Amino acid sequence: MSASQPPALHLAAARLAAPVFEPGSVWLAGAGPGDPGLLTLHAAHALGVADVILHDALVAPDILALAGAARLESVGKRAGGARTPQLRINQRLIALARQNLRVLRLKGGDPLVFGRGGEEALALAAAAIPFRIIPGISAGIGGTALAGVPLTHRGLARSVGFATGHDQRGGLPDLDFAALSRGAETLVFYMALRQARPLMDALMAAGRAGDQPVAFVAAATTKEQRVTVVTLATAGAVAATLPAPVPTLIVVGPVLALREIVAPLQQAWPMALRPTAFLATAS
Repeated sequence: MSASQPPALHLAAARLAAPVFEPGSVWLAGAGPGDPGLLTLHAAHALGVADVILHDALVAPDILALAGAARLESVGKRAGGARTPQLRINQRLIALARQNLRVLRLKGGDPLVFGRGGEEALALAAAAIPFRIIPGISAGIGGTALAGVPLTHRGLARSVGFATGHDQRGGLPDLDFAALSRGAETLVFYMALRQARPLMDALMAAGRAGDQPVAFVAAATTKEQRVTVVTLATAGAVAATLPAPVPTLIVVGPVLALREIVAPLQQAWPMALRPTAFLATAS
């Protein structure tokens, strides 16, 4: 794809009079949960004009295919695979910006929701590098929606809590599970599959009923999305049978009962249809 022939998605973004991506600056952008159609137009604009893109392993290939003439650099940190230290990512962002390049740091989901965007923003601020934050649809919101799970609903859940599913070493996170369980009827855990059994045990010890529904949402919003609904008491054993390398959300709460009604009639997203196709009629 040449920079002189941007796809329709970039043309649509340009109509919004998107902010100028200045050389020597960094944009920290969220790529959404996986489906290219869930990109924001500002993120699409950045993909089209960036000089270099530092992307996470969770950014879908279909999204990276929308990049213009930018050089792509993978700085992924997938569990069980190659990891790029955060300090090295920070240093790379600063070094590229000081070469007067337009640097896009592209993250899965939202950059500030378990994405270390805050750490990178602080590093850029300390180095006096101008930057912009482009929010993205977090997997905990976009992924659950496409799985047919309303996170809140009158009479069932008036609050929702988002939490990490592991600590920096991959173990059980140091959370106040009693307060977390009392404070939100719906709970969403990110990257929690490896710690599913101790997480579920901690929630039951905090007072959650063992028959409360739990959903594993794997590969959310992609063609490979799979949703498995079990109970809190059985979730730990079921988690051991699921593919560990696949990014998986764990959702806990009574709202999952609504999925039986919502999901069967929810229209499937046209995953095979690229944004360049469904925006072509508007270009």
